[in-house]
Amino acid sequence: MQGVLRKTLSVAGRDLTLEAGRLARQAGGAVLVTYGGTMVLVTATASAEPRQGIDFFPLTVDYEERLYAVGKIPGGFIKREGRPGENAILSARLIDRPIRPLFPKDYRNDVHVVATVLSVDQDCPPNVAGIIGASAALTISDIPFAGPIAAVNVGLIDNRPIINPTLAEDEASSLHLTVAGTDTAIMMVEAGSKEIPEDLILESIMQGHEEIRRIVDFINEFYAEAKEIGLAKAKQEVPPSCLELEEEALIRETALPLLREVIYRGRDERWQKQERERQLDTCREEILEQVLAGKEEMLVENPSYPRHVKELIAKVEKEIVRQMVLNENVRVDGRALTEIRPISCEVGVLSRVHGSGLFTRGETQVLTVTTLGSISDEQILDDLGVEESKRYMHHYNFPPYSVGEARPIRAPGRREIGHGALAERALEAVIPSEEEFPYAIRVVSEVLGSNGSTSMGSVCASTLSLMDAGVPIKAPVAGIAMGLIKEGDKVAVLTDIQGLEDALGDMDFKVAGTKDGVTALQMDIKIAGIDRAILQRALEQARQARLHILDKILATIQAPRAELSPYAPRIKIINIDPDKIRDIIGPGGKIIKKIIEETGVNIDVEDDGRVFIASNDMEACKRAEEIIEALTQEIETGKIYNGKVTKVTDFGAFVEVVPGVLGMAGKEGLVHISQLANERVGKVEDVVREGDYIMVKAIGFDPQGRLKLSRKEALYPRPVSNELRNKTRMRRESGKEHSFNSRRHR
Repeated sequence: MQGVLRKTLSVAGRDLTLEAGRLARQAGGAVLVTYGGTMVLVTATASAEPRQGIDFFPLTVDYEERLYAVGKIPGGFIKREGRPGENAILSARLIDRPIRPLFPKDYRNDVHVVATVLSVDQDCPPNVAGIIGASAALTISDIPFAGPIAAVNVGLIDNRPIINPTLAEDEASSLHLTVAGTDTAIMMVEAGSKEIPEDLILESIMQGHEEIRRIVDFINEFYAEAKEIGLAKAKQEVPPSCLELEEEALIRETALPLLREVIYRGRDERWQKQERERQLDTCREEILEQVLAGKEEMLVENPSYPRHVKELIAKVEKEIVRQMVLNENVRVDGRALTEIRPISCEVGVLSRVHGSGLFTRGETQVLTVTTLGSISDEQILDDLGVEESKRYMHHYNFPPYSVGEARPIRAPGRREIGHGALAERALEAVIPSEEEFPYAIRVVSEVLGSNGSTSMGSVCASTLSLMDAGVPIKAPVAGIAMGLIKEGDKVAVLTDIQGLEDALGDMDFKVAGTKDGVTALQMDIKIAGIDRAILQRALEQARQARLHILDKILATIQAPRAELSPYAPRIKIINIDPDKIRDIIGPGGKIIKKIIEETGVNIDVEDDGRVFIASNDMEACKRAEEIIEALTQEIETGKIYNGKVTKVTDFGAFVEVVPGVLGMAGKEGLVHISQLANERVGKVEDVVREGDYIMVKAIGFDPQGRLKLSRKEALYPRPVSNELRNKTRMRRESGKEHSFNSRRHR
């Protein structure tokens, strides 16, 4: 039996422990990561043979949330975890993005990385532990991997970066940043922030990378010790391409002039995406026919040969585009490196929705629709986090027609969820608080056309839509995608990349923000990372582009509309004593259901006594408000009421001072016969009769808590002279009046 290896490093004042050799021994590599009270088991396993007939690397990352990790039992009828939730999918993407570029380019074996969250300490993020665990598991496995990498979260409090902030620090932080990288370069950045300037963002990223270097060194030490005791496996060999060097040169000689002619002609004539793809497809087929001509016998022996030729053709195509940018500073569509494609903005595109915005940038086009709802429409979260719900939701749809394809539409995939979450993060910083705007807000971005950065197009369209809906956002937000082409010392940073530049480039760096600062970042790298200088340059170019797009947005709509759409619900907030909540809910919700049936409004009651009344009909809102006020109204001693006499007895009259609602009795008290008038009353009916409305004053409650009322004090308050006479009488009885008169006489 192999030994067990454990190694510990202090990170941000908490112990980070890696353990191998005890759990999941049949996996290719398995590491248990313990950080504070958080424990994540990460395994990495590869197939023994490459998958045939594919031209991509088949990597799958799963992030398995177990609700027992936070002491919860899953909801619903089945009572077990089902398909991954949004947080699990985003965490899986967070692990996938920094490790994917570090596998060999020709590696075609299936690789499966699984992070299973076993225990969660909310001060120690499990997704960061998952990235570190994936790196360590791949490093000790038999899978070829050019790591290790590591990751940290970075917060910002009083403009000071905080590594792996605790839950309390994270709530106070204006920045929520995840950075991953190797010991020499940054591989991935994911952030949401509250309009943070670029220089502070950059400083926080670099501060995070300093800590990453320490953790990478720690993983290397862990690997060295694992190797000594037989826990690290020998790496698989990656078979080379079947094309011999001489044969590859001949194919290049055929492909280069044909591809170059098409690419340059498309640049000069400013072809659109589909025309460029059509011309390139024709060119690729022509090259393939020329290369395969007369090789029928060889194809029988080596059926995968055409695939290798296609891969080489794609490689040559990539080289031409990249050299055009690096050597001539001109892009495949003829633009300069910092040039943004033509932009158009529209609002009020759809007639019956609460708000809509259409944003077009080049061939990328996004329609975003805003819907406002009551607080009960907020999303309930059932995951490992501390938040139970969220009232602002952003959803992103990417139908196949947006790229000219004909295929079935499926449920939202990881890409749709990831892009929606990025756009949501970009706008979250400017969404008004619940106190300012008591609505649940759902924003849906429909991608109508795609040729680069639909997620940032969604941010721009969503700003237009929210403003059109009358949501008082704190500032408009715009987004832009930056690209990178790097060959040795030659570097080109591209503003507003299109699809081809994303596919053939080295970086996809998305930046969203207001005129004052950044609200969201997402960076993915296809090379072995980038340094501070490239990041700084990309952030500055992105800022200039963002300001340009914001000008276009503000030229279309200068501020959120002052009035909501007539089709949007109106929400009225009233505050009641929390102890009175039971009075409007009733047993089993009986009373609140009656109010809703009677008025047709939606009602949400918060534990702090806030009551939200929502309806398109303001009269219905007013009626519901009156009912709730009647149900919760307290009788104030000393206050005068206009009440209805409900019953007359020999000893007095019962008066209803707060009317009943929904068929329930109101609040009434007794006017004793002695309190009906100043003069003596012989018979109650001589003064009031049943059904009369009379003015009464609340004068207190009897020992049984029953309300006492007075008509006499409401209508005939005692004059000052009577009070003086009473005081005089009291003085006389006590002898004080005599002494006073004697002094006055002297």
